[in-house]
Amino acid sequence: MAASAATPGTPTAAPPHPPLVAADVLALQDRLLAQADWPPVAEPHPAVAQAAASDPTQTQVLWHWVTTNHRYNSLLWAQEDLARRTQVADAEIAANKRAIDRYNQVRNDATERVDEWLLQCLGLVDAQSARSDAPQSRAPAGARLNSETAGSMVDRLSIMALKVHAMRQQAQRQDVDEAHRSASRIKLERLEEQRRDLATCLDAMLADSLAGRAYFKVYRQFKMYNDPRFNPVLVAEAAKR
Repeated sequence: MAASAATPGTPTAAPPHPPLVAADVLALQDRLLAQADWPPVAEPHPAVAQAAASDPTQTQVLWHWVTTNHRYNSLLWAQEDLARRTQVADAEIAANKRAIDRYNQVRNDATERVDEWLLQCLGLVDAQSARSDAPQSRAPAGARLNSETAGSMVDRLSIMALKVHAMRQQAQRQDVDEAHRSASRIKLERLEEQRRDLATCLDAMLADSLAGRAYFKVYRQFKMYNDPRFNPVLVAEAAKR
C-alpha cells in the first residue's frame, strides 16, 4: 500500500503496478475485523482519516474509501442481526431499519469513491469526470468493458470477509454440538474458496486495466428510497404537510 506521489484531482499516467492488490484488501479487512472494538463508531477510522487529511495522495485516499466501505458493511451486518430480534419493542426494530438505510447509503457512496480513485490512479479518467454523475472512462482501443467495477468487487470482498469471520466463530463455538461446528467448518471452507476466487478476479481485472486490455466505469447507484425528492411515499407525505 505504498503511497503515490501524484497530486489528487489531476490526470495521471498509469502506474507501473496496480494501485491496490487483493491480498492487501483482504489483510486490511481481516485485521480490522479482528479488533475487539471494530467498528467503534459510524465514522471513518481516525487513523485513516488523519492520513488522508495530512498527506492526501491518490493511494491514501483510495484506501480511506476502501476502509470506509468495510466499516459500513460491518455496521450494516450488526444492524441486520438486530433488526431480526423478536423480543423488543417495534420502535427498536424501526430504528434498526432506518440505520440500515443510512449505512447502506454510505456503503454505496464509498464503493463509488473507490471506483473514482482507482480509475484516476489507473489513468483511465480525470478528476472532474470521475466526480460527475456520468463519468467518462478513457477506454483503450480494443479493451473490453468489464461489467462489474473494481469498487463493487472490493465491496463484495468486504462482505465475504464478514461472512468468513462470522462462520469461523460458528465453527469455534463451545455452546453447540460437534455437528454444528462440523457443518460450519464445511461452509467456512466454501466461503474462503469463494473469497480467494473473487480476489484473483479483482487482481486480474486491475492488471488487465493497467495493461490496456480492459476498463471499467463508475456506475452510480442513485438510491432513490433515501431521497425525499424521488421516493414517491416521502413525496406524498411532504405534500400532506
